[in-house]
Amino acid sequence: MPAFDFLIIGSGAAGLSTALGLARLGSVAILSKDQASVSASDWAQGGMAAVMDFTQDSIAMHIEDTLGAGAGLCHPDAVTRIIQAGPAAAQQLINWGVPFDRQKDGAWHLTREGGHRVRRVLHRADTTGNAIESTLLGQVRQQARIHLFENHLVSELWLHDGRCQGVWVLDAHHDTPELWTARAIILASGGAGQLYLHSSNPLVATGDGIALAYRAGAEIANLEFIQFHPTTLYDPGHAPFLLSETLRGEGAVLRLPDGSHFLDRYDPRAELAARDIVARAIDTEMKKHHLSHVTLDISAETADAVRQHFPAIYRHCLERGYDLTREAIPVVPAAHYTCGGVVVDACGRSTIPGLYAAGEVSATGLHGANRLASNSLLECVVGAASIVQTLEGEESLPEQPIYHADVPALAAPGHRGLLPDQRGILEMRHTIQQRMWQSGGIIRNDQDMGKALEQLAAMSVQIGENSGVSRRYQELRNLRQNAEILLRSALFRRESRGCHFNTDHPDCAEQPFDVISQRDREQPYARPIPAADTGARDARPRP
Repeated sequence: MPAFDFLIIGSGAAGLSTALGLARLGSVAILSKDQASVSASDWAQGGMAAVMDFTQDSIAMHIEDTLGAGAGLCHPDAVTRIIQAGPAAAQQLINWGVPFDRQKDGAWHLTREGGHRVRRVLHRADTTGNAIESTLLGQVRQQARIHLFENHLVSELWLHDGRCQGVWVLDAHHDTPELWTARAIILASGGAGQLYLHSSNPLVATGDGIALAYRAGAEIANLEFIQFHPTTLYDPGHAPFLLSETLRGEGAVLRLPDGSHFLDRYDPRAELAARDIVARAIDTEMKKHHLSHVTLDISAETADAVRQHFPAIYRHCLERGYDLTREAIPVVPAAHYTCGGVVVDACGRSTIPGLYAAGEVSATGLHGANRLASNSLLECVVGAASIVQTLEGEESLPEQPIYHADVPALAAPGHRGLLPDQRGILEMRHTIQQRMWQSGGIIRNDQDMGKALEQLAAMSVQIGENSGVSRRYQELRNLRQNAEILLRSALFRRESRGCHFNTDHPDCAEQPFDVISQRDREQPYARPIPAADTGARDARPRP
């Protein structure tokens, strides 16, 4: 029975940052279900938002921009705490060796994205996530106390005496899970973008940590708020490719195929409006004009500036037959970021003792109904630091992990239902993604979501519940679980706000609330948000 002081599920920016912080406190295991570098963090193009130029920016301005994007559902105390910690978090990454771009005079080169009033996004060209991920992985591999296990999937959490003290692990060579124990378990497994037919996320983003926590009894908040990135390359037959929001921050304009501009009809900020507004405007125009895509045009900027600032995007588009410097390129929205997740407090604690969460898998209260661009990497690093600080002084933390436990060979709930073959798994995964795109996507309605829930219930019988078997099976199981939580939460929220727009309920509720889902409660329920900005509720898109 492998045992460690701390066990981290996920190898993105949140997981690696947590591991580096915890290494001085004890032994650390990082479990990655794929190669360690395969994560949404590695794919992030834009950058990390933090106040680094106090002559042009301020903590107060960053807080205001975040609250505005969150459409009244941000938790003000969480927003203040995380953004105040931004400069220190950025400095920590710099100390670890992340090579953010600088200007010729040595000052940080800051860019701007939608929802930000000023330039405050640290970046490394247009491959910031890769720069952070590769740097942190390099640091992790140098730490003797950190043990990195690739191709290891967690199929269940293990609770003992009311506390999460272990996980059931499947590796690439075995279908029977093995119990691994630890003094504390940290979820850093990312979001659930693969719920949708069109997603900017890597294939690993199947909401595993959210499903694990839900099955263990933890609270899940606001899973209905899925942020759709407005611009991925429209390239049928090929994997989606994200076109960073910084393109619009640097002058790119969205147009209809006839060349006409349309965003100024939806928001006075036009290209610099928050992502949910831009994505919904594109979706509306596509439906109105029966279009398969719109276009993104940065050709008015100098070719040298475009190639220098967006080298990876430029190269990819050129490979696909488009010259970013000379022509408008076809784009469509895609599922991009999971704003809700596992409920955590300011210390990163979930509602299950011994279980912590950081990064996209968590619901800290920072994002509210819509994430402000580039606040996610900030949340990863600040959340990791909070967990490290908490565990360093956690009085209830067991003195050592459990080294021997009398448990069944297979994690509960064991075998139930029929196990689909690999072809059946792929077909059901595609069915979920297609159904969610149609019913739980950018614009929703009660009837379609209700029908989708009925289909998911029938699919549950087909899929069954088994803690062993394969990675693809576990991902399918988790996707179905996440889809059900999301749709039930979306139906409960009888309003439209931020990323969630329901044509049957187009107005905002007077009082802001979180929608909480929990395994032992038959239906989701509302929890008021203390001190929320009720005046921000009109910061929502209208189709």
